[in-house]
Amino acid sequence: MSDHYDLLVIGGGPGGYVAAIRGAQLGLNVAVVEKEKQMGGTCLRVGCIPSKALLESSHRLVEAGHDLAAHGVLVDNVRFDLETMMARKNKIVSGLATGIKGLLKKNKVTRLVGHGRLAGAGSAQVLGPKGETSLTYDNCILATGSSVSSLPFITLDYDRIGTSDQALSYPEVPKHLVVIGAGVIGLELGSVWLRLGAKVTVLEYLDRIMPGVDSEIAADALKIFKKQGFEFKLGARVTGVRTTEDGEGCVVDADGLDPIECDRVLVSVGRRPNTDNLGLESAGVMTNERGQVIIDGHLATTAPGVYAIGDLVQGPMLAHKAEEEGIAAVERIVTGTGHVNYDAIPSVVYTYPEIASVGKTEEELQESDADYKKGTFPFAANGRAHCLGDPNGKVKVLADARTDRILGVHIIGPHAGDLIAEVAVAVEFGASSEDLARAVHAHPTLAETIKEAALDANRRAIHM
Repeated sequence: MSDHYDLLVIGGGPGGYVAAIRGAQLGLNVAVVEKEKQMGGTCLRVGCIPSKALLESSHRLVEAGHDLAAHGVLVDNVRFDLETMMARKNKIVSGLATGIKGLLKKNKVTRLVGHGRLAGAGSAQVLGPKGETSLTYDNCILATGSSVSSLPFITLDYDRIGTSDQALSYPEVPKHLVVIGAGVIGLELGSVWLRLGAKVTVLEYLDRIMPGVDSEIAADALKIFKKQGFEFKLGARVTGVRTTEDGEGCVVDADGLDPIECDRVLVSVGRRPNTDNLGLESAGVMTNERGQVIIDGHLATTAPGVYAIGDLVQGPMLAHKAEEEGIAAVERIVTGTGHVNYDAIPSVVYTYPEIASVGKTEEELQESDADYKKGTFPFAANGRAHCLGDPNGKVKVLADARTDRILGVHIIGPHAGDLIAEVAVAVEFGASSEDLARAVHAHPTLAETIKEAALDANRRAIHM
């Protein structure tokens, strides 16, 4: 006789384990299936957390070697130990994974190790280390996340030609790293190795970097990244990548460019939903032309009792989006209500400077013929930014011209990822730019830039 659960969660990433814990809090008998030994999914194991650990370590190196001198702090003969950096990264990942394991145990969530798949209405199978087991459920949440995409004409050897997974653990600093794709992941990992001494060339098919980011902010970022030493080839259509005869290097071919010789290639061209061998057809779960699971406005799939969240469904592939969707799906199951405000989901790029946003870009507003007003404020006019020695960037506020409701805010500058939280709360409460402008902000703080940009939207900026 197979085990039965009120809620089965397939996938132990941010969306899955959070959904499982919330389900247990609401009194459900919950099991979560994860094939990897460590919980936390791509985000924890080979994504958000390890990349941020390396970004922080490499940023400290740049600070010690260059930036601290302006503060009168002189550090001679700065060196780094790559092995120690990697060990620190791995320790952080391991510690957080252990923490998730403890949270599941604390909330009495059953942890099943193996590959989970649907096996018809109300039933599932788990292929684990000891073979296949069957179970049944009342409700199921699919949270299997996504995997890196490649290009059909590039053969990955997961060594010299690899993905972000390999770029998080290179055994030595590349002399020349070619990054294919100027998106968030490529630029973050490119930043790590650039700071550690690699020459980094970024090839992008489009005529801009960071598609999806507000174009004005992306243009500012491009100028800053070039000053840092990035080499960009925009409008470059890559046609092939091959390893050299000795296996110690690579050659990248792109239309209009001479062959580019390097020692490592990072293919960073997006991600795809993990739906392979998930048994979707057996339960009647349908997908769209992009391979995403089709859901309604309440995260329910086309199969009764089956929900899908995170990278499996439409919308930005963000860990915090998956978490909120997981909670909303569980609360929908138990209470009949559950909602995610997609207009209030922030996104952050952890380059230097950081780039953060919430809401609509200016291009999206223009394409929809929205009547909007705009305010900006530079960090160069902020006292705290100068004290930090970090006055680059700006804040940009977009608001409805008639109602003044905040439509979007975009930041490039110091601690942008932390600053955007204020705006996400404001958007969640339906605030206006006037609300941001009239809220008292402590002085001297970086957050004053948000207040000033909101004032500028109403042509009342004080310090500009």
